Amino acid sequence: MPLERFAASWREVYVTSPDAAANARGEGECVFCSLAAMEPSQESGVLWRDDDSFVTLNAFPYGSGHLLVLPRRHVAGLGDLSEAEYASFFLTLRRTVIALEAAYGADGMNVGMNLGQAAGAGIPKHLHAHALPRWNGDTNFMSTIAETRVLPESLASTWNKVVVHFG
Repeated sequence: MPLERFAASWREVYVTSPDAAANARGEGECVFCSLAAMEPSQESGVLWRDDDSFVTLNAFPYGSGHLLVLPRRHVAGLGDLSEAEYASFFLTLRRTVIALEAAYGADGMNVGMNLGQAAGAGIPKHLHAHALPRWNGDTNFMSTIAETRVLPESLASTWNKVVVHFG
């Protein structure tokens, strides 16, 4: 059966907010830059960081275990990264996928980037990659018929499950 639409109505609160509009225009403080300065903790949602990259919970997840990998420096595109930042970013992305596999034992993994506003980036001025565990049959009645996503765990639970795998 072909997929005719993808509904992400649970993200409406963010995408219609003044903060999202300001981020899309490059105005105001960048939420990712604020997170980049924070120490890893359950309160900040930051799971791990090094000098050039960090991993954080997605505050508006598509599913359980949805994490973001970001450069610490405020850049919009892959070409803006230095060689060291590029290496750190992709090594951190690999580390994140390995941590999610260990924490969730999922059947698969979505990994991707939306580069720029036209490509769907909610915060286009700060490069970020998504990593999201997936399971066979993880679409259910609520997602398919009611256009509502049910997340079976809290962000705190996600943090606790994954942080131990970043060592």
